Amino acid sequence: MSTFEDYLLNRGLSANTRTAYLYASKQFNEMFDEVNDANLDAYKTYLQDNYSAKTINMRINGMNAYLNYLGETDKRLRSVKIQQKPFLENVISKEEYEQFASYLESLDDRRWYFSVRLMTCTGARVSELLKLNVSDVETDHLDIVSKGNKLRRIYIPNQLREECLSWLHEEGISSGAVFRNQAGNRITCRGLSGRLKSLAKECGINPNVVYPHSFRHRFAKNFLEKSSDIAFLADLMGHESIETTRIYLRKTSAEQREAVDAIVDW
Repeated sequence: MSTFEDYLLNRGLSANTRTAYLYASKQFNEMFDEVNDANLDAYKTYLQDNYSAKTINMRINGMNAYLNYLGETDKRLRSVKIQQKPFLENVISKEEYEQFASYLESLDDRRWYFSVRLMTCTGARVSELLKLNVSDVETDHLDIVSKGNKLRRIYIPNQLREECLSWLHEEGISSGAVFRNQAGNRITCRGLSGRLKSLAKECGINPNVVYPHSFRHRFAKNFLEKSSDIAFLADLMGHESIETTRIYLRKTSAEQREAVDAIVDW
C-alpha cells in the first residue's frame, strides 16, 4: 500500500519539503484522532499560537498534501498572513490538570497517569515520552539527540521517579519500554492521544484541552510561575530559539479574562 511518503516522492518534491510535510501530518495525528473540519481548524489555531507565518504555511501546505493523499479533496486549509495572538488557547488549566491527574491515578491501569505526569513534569514531547525506557527512569533522565547532533537532557524529578519506579516494579516491568500496549509493544503517539481524550470525557474535562502537547504547555507555564529563567526553560524544552519559548509568558485567554475581571472595577 502506498504511503504518504511515497505519495510525496512521486510528486517530485525535494527532500526538505518531504520532511516538512511528513512532520506536519505526524504532528496532526499525534494531536488528533480524526481528520475532520473541527480538528483541522484546531490544528491551524495551534500553529498560529506557536509558530511564525512561514512555518505555519509550510505545515498548512503539508496538511493540504496529506488531505489530497487521503482523498479528502473537499477539505483545505488556507495559508495565513498573521501576527501571533497575544494569548494562548486550548492549554489545560492547573485545575483541569489536577482533576485529570487525580482521576487517572484512581484507575487500575496507571499507564495513563504516569504518561500525563511525566509530560507535565518534564516538558517532554509525546514522541520523546514514548522512547522512555526503564533504564532512563532508573538513571533519572532521558538524553535526546536532535538535529545537528545537539544533546538535550530530559530530567525526571526525583519524587516522580520514585513513584514511577514503584509502579514499574508492581507491574513487573524491569527493562525495555515504559509505556506498552496490550501486546507488549510501545504505545503509539496516536494510541496515547486517543486514549487520553476518551479518559478526559469520562472525567468531565473538555477533550479539546487534553492532547499530549497541552501537557508540555502546562509544564512551561508552571515552570515560569516558579522561575523567570526563560533561557533555561528553552534548553529544557529543546527550543532552537528563545523566541519560541516566549509565548509561554503570555496568559491564556481564560487567564486574561480572569485578570481583567479582577482589575477593572470602575
